[in-house]
Amino acid sequence: MVVPFAPGGPSDKIARDLADALRKPLGQTVVVENAAGAGGTIGAAKVARSAPDGYTLLVHHIGMATAPALYRKLPFKVPEDFEMLGLINEAPSVVIGNGSLPPKNFAELRQWIAANGSKVNLANAGLGSASHLCGLMFQSALKTNLTTVPYKGTAPAMTDLIGGQVNLMCEQATNAVPQIEGGKVKVFGVTSLRRLTIPALKDTPTLAESGLKDFDVQVWHGLYAPKGTPAPVLARLNAALRAALKDAELVKRQEALGLTVISDERLDPAGHRKFVEAEKQRWAKVIKDAGEYAD
Repeated sequence: MVVPFAPGGPSDKIARDLADALRKPLGQTVVVENAAGAGGTIGAAKVARSAPDGYTLLVHHIGMATAPALYRKLPFKVPEDFEMLGLINEAPSVVIGNGSLPPKNFAELRQWIAANGSKVNLANAGLGSASHLCGLMFQSALKTNLTTVPYKGTAPAMTDLIGGQVNLMCEQATNAVPQIEGGKVKVFGVTSLRRLTIPALKDTPTLAESGLKDFDVQVWHGLYAPKGTPAPVLARLNAALRAALKDAELVKRQEALGLTVISDERLDPAGHRKFVEAEKQRWAKVIKDAGEYAD
């Protein structure tokens, strides 16, 4: 199971938990291999070129749908070069700010942004990261351009946000909760259409209900095989994935990270493919309008 990101990150953690849960339904050990670099495209390309025998799989996040727009010379095609096996999970993000910012809620934040425009700094964890993509959608919804500041990872971006070097950041809720609970950052809104049940965020409005109509940005992960993998093999892998996502320990671990395990039609390969194609189209416009590319 290839993870196209470095060890220790959210995607790596998800893949390793899934690998453990897949052992029983598959009847064998699943080895996780990290193939990081170029926003996840190196690992994805590795799987696209692998033998379609069911023994090499890919766990990838939202970058699977955004890479075709972010990278104009991509070494693979989405979805053409992959077989979809099912979505694994999804998690919303939150818009957070330095604790010393004047705004106390999203309505005030919106006014403050309108008054300061490009003077407002928006941090992200690097081009192509979930925080970068969320930031692009946030600017698009506000119909404004902020000064984006890319970092080499979430940790340094969060450090500078807390320290006041940057003003705002759109970050996965699970990564932001400790800082919110510690009073180190302010939270202005949740990026999902539904409010969260996490204690630190249960009273935080969604951006959609705060005025950004239909705003919905979630980080999701899916499981993939190389194009041409035989149908019986795909069926067995999908069945194993379904069994793994019902494993009580896996569900417990996912929920502890603030993730929702998928149980709808997107767990079906056809539903997964339809979802990725829709996400690909949605993000292509946002990225094109922003003119921010990773290559």
